[in-house]
Amino acid sequence: MKLRVLVVDDTVLFRTVVSEALKKIPGVDVIGTAASGRAALAKAAELKPDLITLDIEMPGMDGLQVLDELKKAGSDAGVIIVSSVTVQGGSYTIKALERGAFDFITKPSEGNAEQNRLAVYEALAPRVKAFARKREINTILSGKKPSKTVEETDAFPKIPHSRERVLETKVDSRIRSQKPEMLLIGVSTGGPAALAVLLSELPANLGIPVIIVQHMPPMFTNALADSLKAKCKLKVCEASNGDILQSDTVYIAPGGKQMKLGNPNNSGAKTLFVTDDSPENNCKPSVDYLFRSAASNYPGKSMAVILTGMGSDGTLGLRLLKRHGCYVIAQDEQSCVVYGMPRSAVDAGVVDCIVPLQEIAGKITNFIRKGLWCQH
Repeated sequence: MKLRVLVVDDTVLFRTVVSEALKKIPGVDVIGTAASGRAALAKAAELKPDLITLDIEMPGMDGLQVLDELKKAGSDAGVIIVSSVTVQGGSYTIKALERGAFDFITKPSEGNAEQNRLAVYEALAPRVKAFARKREINTILSGKKPSKTVEETDAFPKIPHSRERVLETKVDSRIRSQKPEMLLIGVSTGGPAALAVLLSELPANLGIPVIIVQHMPPMFTNALADSLKAKCKLKVCEASNGDILQSDTVYIAPGGKQMKLGNPNNSGAKTLFVTDDSPENNCKPSVDYLFRSAASNYPGKSMAVILTGMGSDGTLGLRLLKRHGCYVIAQDEQSCVVYGMPRSAVDAGVVDCIVPLQEIAGKITNFIRKGLWCQH
């Protein structure tokens, strides 16, 4: 059975581009298109799609309103937001992700028609496959027999639950006395909602800085920081070049840039440097880029959390951090939007504790306050 997709955009051109990209993905059936928010709601009610690609900025009823109305109507369709790379587009997209949208892509702003078509396909294909995988997992957990839709790839293999339990049991009784001086977090697909849950549960007097890499383009991470400010007791900001880390402050890597930790002149002043270095793992910002710098300049001084996201970004950096005793927490499969980055770290053997998203803040706080890891 194919994954049934509804394409929503107010421009004929982009409806066509998205539809063509989707048709190239094995196991996908484009069942209809809509040119407005109201038309999208009518088509969704009639066709009952599995997935909707939704333009976030449309005249009349915008994508956020459509998302809210879909929820009110009880629709179980997943949503991938299609956004322009603008301040308003970034703000709307963050709100959509926090309201349950699966992921987002951005509309190409440069290049010729063929390059733009390729860019849309390359952005959509892994997200559609990840959505299909998540949908299959949810079906299994609900006790229903899954129906194979999008062609499976090696990017999303199953992880035996027994392995998760063994890892968690192994470290439940472990006690470490050295407190970290910083918390490093890597996250991608599903990140805004996951960060809202985790950060909102951390106390205002956490006692250490928090440094985050969330895969996002320019102008989106500032909107993410603004959104998290309203939900968190900690201070939250988009990082700037030269920032000296302060306790009880959350620093988010700027979209479209790389961010690393430095120790200028061996002063001991933990300093963030924002660079225009090349992407790593096709990511800019990259989790590996940050983690590697922390391992190099502040060995044994950090703890790390790897959250929901596609791909394997962060795993190589965690290998380096682990050599210096860094404790690593991974989000569990069931609470992830996409169990990619955590799975990669688990497979590499660099994870100490695998727990649900809702419990991660408690694990962090317990260690900082009591020096305890993974205590029940």
